[in-house]
Amino acid sequence: MSATEGLAQVNTLATNTALTAWNSASDFLIILILLGAFFLFAWYVGRGPLVAVLLAFYCAYALYVAFPYASLLPTAPALTALLAQAGLYFGLSFVFYIILRRVVVSDLLYIGIFGLIALSFLGAAFLIALAYHVFPVADVYRFTPAIDLLFAAKAYFFWWFAAPAVGLFFLAR
Repeated sequence: MSATEGLAQVNTLATNTALTAWNSASDFLIILILLGAFFLFAWYVGRGPLVAVLLAFYCAYALYVAFPYASLLPTAPALTALLAQAGLYFGLSFVFYIILRRVVVSDLLYIGIFGLIALSFLGAAFLIALAYHVFPVADVYRFTPAIDLLFAAKAYFFWWFAAPAVGLFFLAR
């Protein structure tokens, strides 16, 4: 084996490994982006506001499900329907965040760095589960098969939905 052939084999191995790693990371890129957003929010704004955001998601979902004027929201085109429904949900989340932010006192709350990462992941997973099962995201965007395995099954929705609350119960002191 010559040096050129050896370098070609090393180059092929390195390229395949790099592409496999990038494909794996890109499958979960949406989770990583949301995790990073929640983590940075908690890091710069505080842990109390992160708890308020997670609790606001639950409160907003309760009103979103019972919203009597959902039939007035647009249903076509698909992107407009998605933005209208997501806008309603996030608007309700923002209102509840403002309310809960006044209640959750960050001086009495301790969440370690690993707990913060875990809660950020669970918050990201909560939003992706909502995207799969509540909002019409499938008409606009196709998630990767790896994400489909984690979130597409109806039986998993409850667990992803309950996960942030369970995480808060065990990680917030």
